[in-house]
Amino acid sequence: MLIKNWIRMAGACALGGTLLVFAHGANAQSGALRVILPVSAGSGVDTNARAAQDKLSEHLGRSVVIENLPGAGGITGTHELVKADPDGNTIGIVSNNHAVNPSIYKSLPYDSINDITPISVLGSTPFLLLVNPDRIPARNAKDLQKLLQDNPGKYNYASSGNGTIIHLAGAMFVQEAEVDVQHIPYKGMGQAITDLIGGQVEIGVAALPAVQGHLKQGTLYPIGVMGAERIPSMPDLPTIAEQGFPGVDVAGWFAAVAPKGLSDAKLQELHKGIAAAFTDPVVLERLTAMENIINPTSPEEARTFMASEQERFGNIARASGMEPS
Repeated sequence: MLIKNWIRMAGACALGGTLLVFAHGANAQSGALRVILPVSAGSGVDTNARAAQDKLSEHLGRSVVIENLPGAGGITGTHELVKADPDGNTIGIVSNNHAVNPSIYKSLPYDSINDITPISVLGSTPFLLLVNPDRIPARNAKDLQKLLQDNPGKYNYASSGNGTIIHLAGAMFVQEAEVDVQHIPYKGMGQAITDLIGGQVEIGVAALPAVQGHLKQGTLYPIGVMGAERIPSMPDLPTIAEQGFPGVDVAGWFAAVAPKGLSDAKLQELHKGIAAAFTDPVVLERLTAMENIINPTSPEEARTFMASEQERFGNIARASGMEPS
């Protein structure tokens, strides 16, 4: 089931490794809430979590400690999360990679669905299909499809690495458009965007915040929104689905989860506080300014959504010929 079925959204500033603690008043609980981020400091998920950190502390009535545990595409931090006691004192914030990894790795040290307690899919960051305007004359998805069909194997699309959500997002369009395009994996988005601008590769997918400046300068051109709905800040840019490719629906979502075995009482307590923090006007203003779409789901919706995403990305990976490593 597609993203729009569960979260109606248009479509994903930290010090490395530093732990920040906020305590609010005499009512704060004695135990801090540990928030594990299986991503590097400064990444989109990290920035979003820290934007909400003080309000998390306020709405939960306890200190909040954020801990970055990156590595192996999110496996390192997630493994630490699933080993934690299900006492309501440890949660994690995961992204699409949580649903992608089972299709990319032959074995994981945990079950991505059964070893967690989903709390809420909090929101997403829009992805765009982009081209280098000097190398690609197409200005919409149908024209891009025709260009690629007329020139099989000639053009390349960049991603942030094999098996990443950016890779699968590009593969989603390639499959829908039925075109032959060479995939060029990079080690992260920075060099991929640099080479896309430089013309070493011609096509790419990126989260909107990472390319806003380049769009304004005209060094990159947006073919369309990869998600199911248009972006409020770019209302005239149609989705790829609107342009004739209805199977293209992907955005950079992020979700709060806890270890398996969390009691229903603790689950509801955490859900209430986390949802209140991320929809707090102060936090919403911060996150919206970074082009995030925030609309927290219920725990039940989160579980169904994450399971469907794991199945969906598995299908895309297999259709792309990706071999688990």
